[in-house]
Amino acid sequence: MATFRYLVANVDDAVSFYANRLGFTVKQQFGPNMAILSRSDLTLWLAGPNASAARPMPDGRKPEPGGWNRIVIETPDLAALVTRLKKAGVAFRNDVVNGPGGQQILCEDPSGNVVELFQAA
Repeated sequence: MATFRYLVANVDDAVSFYANRLGFTVKQQFGPNMAILSRSDLTLWLAGPNASAARPMPDGRKPEPGGWNRIVIETPDLAALVTRLKKAGVAFRNDVVNGPGGQQILCEDPSGNVVELFQAA
């Protein structure tokens, strides 16, 4: 099992996105600061701006949402999932890319964290 942590601007918004849009199950939520979700063998920790994971580093840098590292959600029907998410107002960073291994597209959670949606060839 793999565990990932995403820093998010709003834990409730992120929980709603991952549970309602991408099929995660909420295991625990600790108020507005932290939630633990799962999907298959993936565990996702969502840490809000007041969580300990968001505290500044000794050199003053502050952890924040966004970036390009991402989890990958595999789907058997990428086109249908993309259509459903676009109708729900989910933001995408690109269009579907076709490669030798399959198709992929990058969407964003409510905090701007990237999620890759992937359909194998």
